[in-house]
Amino acid sequence: MPETLRYSVTIQAAPERVWEILLARPTYEAWTRPFSEGSTYEGTWAEGERIRFLGPGGDGMLSEVAAMRPAEFLSLHHIGEVRDGAEVLGLPDAGRCAGPFENYTLTRVGDGTELVVEVDVTAEFEAFMNEAFPKALAILRELCEGAAE
Repeated sequence: MPETLRYSVTIQAAPERVWEILLARPTYEAWTRPFSEGSTYEGTWAEGERIRFLGPGGDGMLSEVAAMRPAEFLSLHHIGEVRDGAEVLGLPDAGRCAGPFENYTLTRVGDGTELVVEVDVTAEFEAFMNEAFPKALAILRELCEGAAE
């Protein structure tokens, strides 16, 4: 049974900027390095669309954008895996990839943004997430608070 882990960070940038940096491919690839160096995604950030979150070898998670309100909320439903380029749905051995959600909530706080992430994980991935997510969110904060491009 998955457990929901919660992480938060306050970023001195507007929610629109945090949203942009959260999802733009180059900055996504930078802030997600603590999870998997060289990871990326394929797909479109639109409600109902599928996104492939891929490691450097091309395997990874298959997710669906369950809900999306720009600069406010993003919900990803992990529905399977990508193995050897193929989408594998609903496998019992898909581990943390089968069914859990990953939610991002952005709230304006003064001149900044509070970002709260809730992610469903099985016990075997809890320690990994507790190590990787704080590092990833620290990178995201640095990217967002850097000079505007």
